[in-house]
Amino acid sequence: MAIIRARMGSSFGKCLTVTTWGESHGPTVGVVIDGLPAGWKLDLDAVQAQLARRRPGQSSIVTQRQEADELEVLSGLEDGVVLGTPLAVLVRNTDQRSRDYEALREKYRPSHADFTYEEKYGVRSSSGGGRASARETIGRVAAGAIAEQWLANRFGVEVVAWVEQVHDLTASGDFNAVTRSDVDQSPVRCPDRDAAQKMIETIETIRKEGDSVGGIIAAVARNVPAGWGEPVFDKLEADLAKALLSLPACKGFESGSGFRSVGLRGSQHNDPFRMKDGAVVTTQNNSGGIQGGISNGMPITVRAAFKPTATIMQEQLTVNVRRENDTITGRGRHDACVLPRAVPMVEAMIALVLADHALRQQARLTLS
Repeated sequence: MAIIRARMGSSFGKCLTVTTWGESHGPTVGVVIDGLPAGWKLDLDAVQAQLARRRPGQSSIVTQRQEADELEVLSGLEDGVVLGTPLAVLVRNTDQRSRDYEALREKYRPSHADFTYEEKYGVRSSSGGGRASARETIGRVAAGAIAEQWLANRFGVEVVAWVEQVHDLTASGDFNAVTRSDVDQSPVRCPDRDAAQKMIETIETIRKEGDSVGGIIAAVARNVPAGWGEPVFDKLEADLAKALLSLPACKGFESGSGFRSVGLRGSQHNDPFRMKDGAVVTTQNNSGGIQGGISNGMPITVRAAFKPTATIMQEQLTVNVRRENDTITGRGRHDACVLPRAVPMVEAMIALVLADHALRQQARLTLS
């Protein structure tokens, strides 16, 4: 009888492949990036800046775990130039407190991955959540920041994400021209100043109550050329959906008008084509820059919904490893809202998808 050995899904991409490793309370976390084009100068300070936007302890509304998240490049660079060989980056964990999880070792946190990981593998990392922890996203953010630099240098692509909604608070305004400096003016990473302050107050109130809250991150990718995307199963929005839904706590995705489109007629939703300055454009962008799974040259717009953090400091019903009814109360340092730190994660996954499809399109043009 043949034995089929399944591997954990820790790799992503086809032409540009990233593989992350490490657990929340292990010695290191990191990533190997394979398929990067060679011969361009990588700005490591810009990569470190994105890691700083993701790291814990950066404000009073995120987890107070204190990690510098300083990157170390192990391979793939020489004198700052990308060699085209696998580029490996690691970050050392320095402030893990596994003792906070002793009380949780024999109990499953509701809506967390504790139970499902143990059912799948027969064992789980009981401290910090292991691979299910947002600590795993360090590798994604590092890889995404590198991909983003290549996209900007080669095509002028710009990716910006921001917090659009926390719980029932929604930001307003025209976000077509939003920049990262606009986003980072507030620790909640919302460019609407009035809404941002209310969001901060809501998160702080909910945190003091030992509870958590979710919301929505919106994002735009500008200057993406027309023609990226692979029908039928590798449509651009399909790969974007998989990328964003693979992030911890992400439960929903929409492209362009998304679910709002069900309330429109075709005559309202269709994006008319016109010529402008010698280029094909659309007069509106309900398609979100993607038609038939292929980019049309307009800004790519997406939204991702994140659920409330699973670990809360209130007593909840659960079962233990002996399959007995029990109760559980969270301990340790956790985000009451994942959204402020998830913004660079969303940007990273979008950049990785776009870079992968850019390389696929380049290969197609080379072979044609």
